[in-house]
Amino acid sequence: MTNSSPSANSCRRAAVRIGGASGFWGDSLVGAPQLVRSGLIDYLVFDYLAETTMAILAAARAKRPELGYATDFVDSAMKLTLPEVMRRGIKVVANAGGINVRGCANALAALAASMGLAPRIAAVEGDDVSALLPALREHGVRDLLSGEPLPAQVLSANAYFGALPIAAALDAGADIVITGRCVDSAVTLGCLIHEFGWSASDYERLAGGSLAGHIVECGCQATGGLYTDWREVPDWAHIGYPIVECADDGSFVLTKPPGTGGLVRSACVAEQLLYEIGDPAAYLLPDVSCDFRHVHLEQLDADHVRVGGARGRAPSASYKVSATQLDGFRCAGTLAIVGIDAAAKAQRTGEAIVERTREILQQMGLSDYSAVRIELFGAESLYGPHARTRGTREAMVRVVVDHPQKNALEMFAREIAPAGTSWSPGTTGASGGRPSPSPLIKPFSFLLDKARAPAIVSIGGERIAVEIPHGVAQPPAPTPSAEPAHWVDPAGEALIDVPLVRLAHGRSGDKGNLSNIGLVARRSEWLPLLWQRVTPEVVQRYFAHLVKGRVERFVLPGIDAINFVLHDALDGGGPASGRFDPLGKGMAQMLLDLPVAVPASLAARL
Repeated sequence: MTNSSPSANSCRRAAVRIGGASGFWGDSLVGAPQLVRSGLIDYLVFDYLAETTMAILAAARAKRPELGYATDFVDSAMKLTLPEVMRRGIKVVANAGGINVRGCANALAALAASMGLAPRIAAVEGDDVSALLPALREHGVRDLLSGEPLPAQVLSANAYFGALPIAAALDAGADIVITGRCVDSAVTLGCLIHEFGWSASDYERLAGGSLAGHIVECGCQATGGLYTDWREVPDWAHIGYPIVECADDGSFVLTKPPGTGGLVRSACVAEQLLYEIGDPAAYLLPDVSCDFRHVHLEQLDADHVRVGGARGRAPSASYKVSATQLDGFRCAGTLAIVGIDAAAKAQRTGEAIVERTREILQQMGLSDYSAVRIELFGAESLYGPHARTRGTREAMVRVVVDHPQKNALEMFAREIAPAGTSWSPGTTGASGGRPSPSPLIKPFSFLLDKARAPAIVSIGGERIAVEIPHGVAQPPAPTPSAEPAHWVDPAGEALIDVPLVRLAHGRSGDKGNLSNIGLVARRSEWLPLLWQRVTPEVVQRYFAHLVKGRVERFVLPGIDAINFVLHDALDGGGPASGRFDPLGKGMAQMLLDLPVAVPASLAARL
């Protein structure tokens, strides 16, 4: 159990410095060495696990049982930094364990031994709840988004743990803590609970620590990565990874190592705050229900932004469970088309491939594809009716098909190349050769009572049960948000359309089949204008070709922002989606092209 008494850490620091070295499995090798060498951190944290990553790890473990964890953590990050980490006394926390926490811990111990090192490694276990699925299925548990019943067979099922098990591992003397599935921000919050002795009911502090974790959980996205005004961000090749200097009251200052590229600016932080959130008044985590509506940002100098104002309430009594199932196989083939009317030729090529292979499936006595998608690169096909490209002379066609049987897709893969001699002039192949069918991993999620997934910390041959507060059955509702002041256009003044990007920054992300788009007003006085002009109905119409569900809208007056949540927006989302943007990364960029009517005097200033 985490010791949350005031004396839990008698040598408590005035500020705890945490570096975020990884935003996903596959992030750059630069992050960990850069942060360690800076001499500015007490903790090094890594976030590896997106929903898509869990699906990849499940497929890897299905092939080789010893896998199922983020191998980059051991083979790259720790191999490059472990001696220096231990010399400097830096603690490490990573959710690299994926669906094989023990395997990751064993691999790291072997690496350390080969270096003559012996760090105390703790493994947080218990998030694997696949054994509970038969009983849950009988009780009628269903997917959170689709409402479908739990499938008969699953590859993995893991509860999103919180920060308390991490804090317990650090309390037990761990130098390195490896977890499986936990919420992304927990790797940061666990360090702060341990250092400051926060109790499980210090909701305001827990919310602030969770926000710190949320800001650094995606690495350089907080320090200029994906920034709307990307031309202002210097030295991409040497971009600085984020450091949060956290105080006992839950506030923190964001910075980066000196001499690195990137940008530490309030607008960058605001964009990252909005990334992958829903209702900002109810950002629900295992340890705390957060309210980010009144977070405030202060630019201290060119390399420091102070963040505070997060509020917290009691968490719910449930964990969210992320699970995966095998749903057949998928194959994607691509071809490049060069010359006059390239897009039209590319579209016809894709249609011909599908028509031909469907006929071959019939001849083979196999069923039709379970899904087909044809997309064009270079022709703005994702923009639908808003596409501007006309008469492009370079296009790439991507044909994605799903089928229950792998041999059907092996046939499909063979039938891509013949287009190079049979149909459109200017056809050439994309690099990489013949495509290969791959397992189609479909994610699903549901809620689980926390008591049914006890957390265990394994360290030095000891197994420690972690006491997790049960939470409340129905978290208290936040106070309703007041809408921005009513915008009034100047009397008699003409209105002129300008692109939304002149009025706002934008950042988009995903949660399953949901996409969120956050908009930050470039000037606080423009928030009422944005609220009046960019309504849910406007956004729904703009994305009608992509979004099949409702659109919700929320306001964050503290950072002059609006957050939209788009339902049924990503063709299933993650690995289930056939789109070339399955995670909604481009949704904000598309919306920033939206024409917005503004008074002529304002348009002149823009």
